[in-house]
Amino acid sequence: MIENKMLTVFTPAYNRAHTIWRTYESLCRQTSKDFIWLIIDDGSSDNTKELVDQWIEENKIPIRYIYQENQGMHGAHNTAYQNITTKYNICIDSDDYMPRNAIEEILNEIKPIDDNPTCAGIIGLDAIEDGSIIGTKIPEFLNQVKLNELYQLYKVKGDKKLVYKTDIVNSYPEYPVFKGEKFVPLDYKYLLIDQDYYLKPVNKVFCIVEYLADGSTKNIFRQYKNNPKGFAFSRLSRIKYGLTFIERFKNATHLVSSVIFIKDISYLAKVSNMKLIIASFPFGILLNLYIRLKLKKRK
Repeated sequence: MIENKMLTVFTPAYNRAHTIWRTYESLCRQTSKDFIWLIIDDGSSDNTKELVDQWIEENKIPIRYIYQENQGMHGAHNTAYQNITTKYNICIDSDDYMPRNAIEEILNEIKPIDDNPTCAGIIGLDAIEDGSIIGTKIPEFLNQVKLNELYQLYKVKGDKKLVYKTDIVNSYPEYPVFKGEKFVPLDYKYLLIDQDYYLKPVNKVFCIVEYLADGSTKNIFRQYKNNPKGFAFSRLSRIKYGLTFIERFKNATHLVSSVIFIKDISYLAKVSNMKLIIASFPFGILLNLYIRLKLKKRK
């Protein structure tokens, strides 16, 4: 049942038994079954495994389940990419789900780019439960685009859903794992791919998202403080590949703030434009103080 599928839907899960059932039910409703569901259980202590065992026994859709000690979202992505055997992949988080025709739409949209060596995959839309698009749509005149261009040059806003060719994703380095930290922004790998390939934009909804109170988006200030090495690593790549001065300056400011949390200024020496670091330094100090203040208020 798992052989010869075109797409892997992979889902990192950490204590999400109370939401991942929606992901499962949405996959069972898909109009196309040409996919595998790969669940990376990132150290859950709830009944996620028992639920998945039940679903595997039901045999409605092909499921692979992998348990690992908690490494964070990026570590779960590393494990997923190591184990994907299909030509394409898409990540659907454990608190999100897919519209019933999403798989069919994806499979139709990848056909024209399947043999295109310059295209890494497609980029579609996220929406909330009432159908409202997250952020803005992609400009209709774009036939191909790089992720960086989409946000920085065309001013598109909001999370989007990426479908990548697996062999291309796996030709780039894995996310680094820093001792004592659990988060590295996922766009690191996407930025690397961006330097060599385009994406095909698709103004269709592939995923329905919900931003939970304990999710990473809602707890971004705590993420900044608890994972400064991961964020510093990400900021370095964003500075290097930023297309505009504003983008590079913003990330230099964040880099300074992360360095203050790390207490290691050696990260700043990795930026080739030292004038940028000097200019952003006061703003980085203010940002760091602002983050600390926000966290103090939330206690």
